[in-house]
Amino acid sequence: KRTVTLIKKKGYHDNVYMNAAKIFQGIHTEKSKDRMLVRYGNNSESPMLAFKDEHSRRVSYELAFSALKYQDLLEEILLDSGVYPCQSIPDELTSLLVVMLYDLQDRKFAARKILDDEEPVEEVQEIGHYLYRYICKTKLAAALARCRIKYDALSIEHFVPETIWKQEQRVSALPFCVWINTFKISLEDVIRDLEMKGLTKVESVSDLDHYTYAMDQHCHDVLVFPSSLKEELLNLDLFADCKLLLQ
Repeated sequence: KRTVTLIKKKGYHDNVYMNAAKIFQGIHTEKSKDRMLVRYGNNSESPMLAFKDEHSRRVSYELAFSALKYQDLLEEILLDSGVYPCQSIPDELTSLLVVMLYDLQDRKFAARKILDDEEPVEEVQEIGHYLYRYICKTKLAAALARCRIKYDALSIEHFVPETIWKQEQRVSALPFCVWINTFKISLEDVIRDLEMKGLTKVESVSDLDHYTYAMDQHCHDVLVFPSSLKEELLNLDLFADCKLLLQ
């Protein structure tokens, strides 16, 4: 079984952090000069992104947009903790700092697991060591706790507006669709593979339960799955080999 790019709550490959930082650099919210306490350097050029695979591309964008969603909170944590500004970190690496801070708090400030096939990136290693130093980690965790008390928030998810939070709850519960890449595999082979993994076919989307799937009523090469199976299915070889494609 091939190693996936993301190990849940254990961190990402260095190249994922770099790509996420480049994406975030181009989409972060620019603030007026009188409110600009965190500086991100120049973002006039389009970033050069190099993804190892489709999974790496997906998690890079997810990480970048998660950092964007909590940009104000992450900046407040950096400033309140005194971790930012830092003379050894140029403005051009601030996006990487913010992206890696989001991931660090998402892992409850636990150590990042380095995978055997990791290709280290100097900038990521530098920022990672800086954030995970005992004094910095302690200050960051304390700053996050103060923010939660200040805004009466039970968790980081409560820092987003209620309308966005409700939208995300609805989206996370929706079934998801996948295309069968018929250039690489037949419908029959996909069904046989899924059934070998314990999935059962149901007649309609309304009948979907945990280990089930349904055929799309209009497209013979589209399958529908319950949301609870998404992460598990995306780690299958069927997706890694592009035999199934997430819609």
